[in-house]
Amino acid sequence: MDAYLLDWANLLLRWLHVVTAVAWIGASLHFVLLDDSLYKPEDPELKMKGVDGEAWAVHGGGFYHSNKYLVAPPNLPEKLHWSYWESYVTWLSGFALLCVLYFVNASSFLVDKAVFDWSPGAAVAGALAYLVLGWVVYDGICRVFGRRPDGSVGGDLKVGIGVFLYTCVAAWIACHLFAGRAAFLLTGAMLATVMSANVLMVIIPGQRKVVAALRAKQPVDPNHGKRGKQRSVHNTYFTMPVLIAMLSNHYGMVTQHHLNWLVLVLMMLAGALIRLFFVLRHKAPPRWEIAAAAVALLAGVALLVAPPKADAVVGQAAAAVPVSFAQVQAVVGERCAMCHNAQVVSKNVQLHTPELIASHAQQIYQQAVVLKAMPMSNATQMTDAERALLGRWYEAGASPR
Repeated sequence: MDAYLLDWANLLLRWLHVVTAVAWIGASLHFVLLDDSLYKPEDPELKMKGVDGEAWAVHGGGFYHSNKYLVAPPNLPEKLHWSYWESYVTWLSGFALLCVLYFVNASSFLVDKAVFDWSPGAAVAGALAYLVLGWVVYDGICRVFGRRPDGSVGGDLKVGIGVFLYTCVAAWIACHLFAGRAAFLLTGAMLATVMSANVLMVIIPGQRKVVAALRAKQPVDPNHGKRGKQRSVHNTYFTMPVLIAMLSNHYGMVTQHHLNWLVLVLMMLAGALIRLFFVLRHKAPPRWEIAAAAVALLAGVALLVAPPKADAVVGQAAAAVPVSFAQVQAVVGERCAMCHNAQVVSKNVQLHTPELIASHAQQIYQQAVVLKAMPMSNATQMTDAERALLGRWYEAGASPR
């Protein structure tokens, strides 16, 4: 496919993915807030109807009264709102985006030969297997450790520990098979796949069985509701780790670190703690120690990935040495121009003449120096000294002479 059309597909799919993700995550956050804000009804009429919890809210100039039934209302209405399309469209658009951006350009986006030397086709197959295995292993953990001796759904602590340990292993595997950016993205995509599969394979089927039993005036298996609730809670705690994994893949300081798998795990753990803080805040006074632990984890990550002080000393010494444009052109020609030239115009950027290099100085500085996102997967092995040289050139005015 033409690179220009791929860019448009990337843009539109990214837009769709973000919009549907906002809708899905927003619905999830709303229902968790609603569940945690319920209180026992005092109105005898509500109790007679089987209402187990109620909540009042004010929004948009009006008042809302929400009731939650212990099982179901005496007369189940025909019209029921089902929350699942947001999940499905989010996953489908995200997977399409993964195909357009990462799978089509697997040799640049998925493969880093310094990490693991395999073919683009094998890397794509490995990425697909990684997503599928994520769901299979997670579901197995829930079914094996999430069952009480009497057969009912439970064991939340065991399941939580098992899922966390598997996430650590999965992050380690991804960071030892794929390029840094891809490893972060795929780990986030794996958890997102688990979230959507929870909706498709467990939550919605269970709800349909409950509704069918109620309409048929048959007994309801309580495990459907318990299992759905368990997976729904997991989904809300996955939300923040997925988002930080997706967003952080744009920052070379974390994706290119030699302990990038540990960096990813710690950031996702901080995200889960942040979500836990807000969930508990709906029920009781704020648990500030949880928020403090999340902040401490993020601060620890920042210290872990910070450049050594020796580099700063070398950088200060080198800053006094003027940078000639010939030096800049040599670096760009060797490290960047193979993907940005008259024949290959990646991202509509060309860097094969002095004028073009100068006109794209800000993009070069941003992508190669600040974010360290380019060259992709550092395929051309740009050194830190070369990045520093480009930075000094830009900060001195980015002259093409």
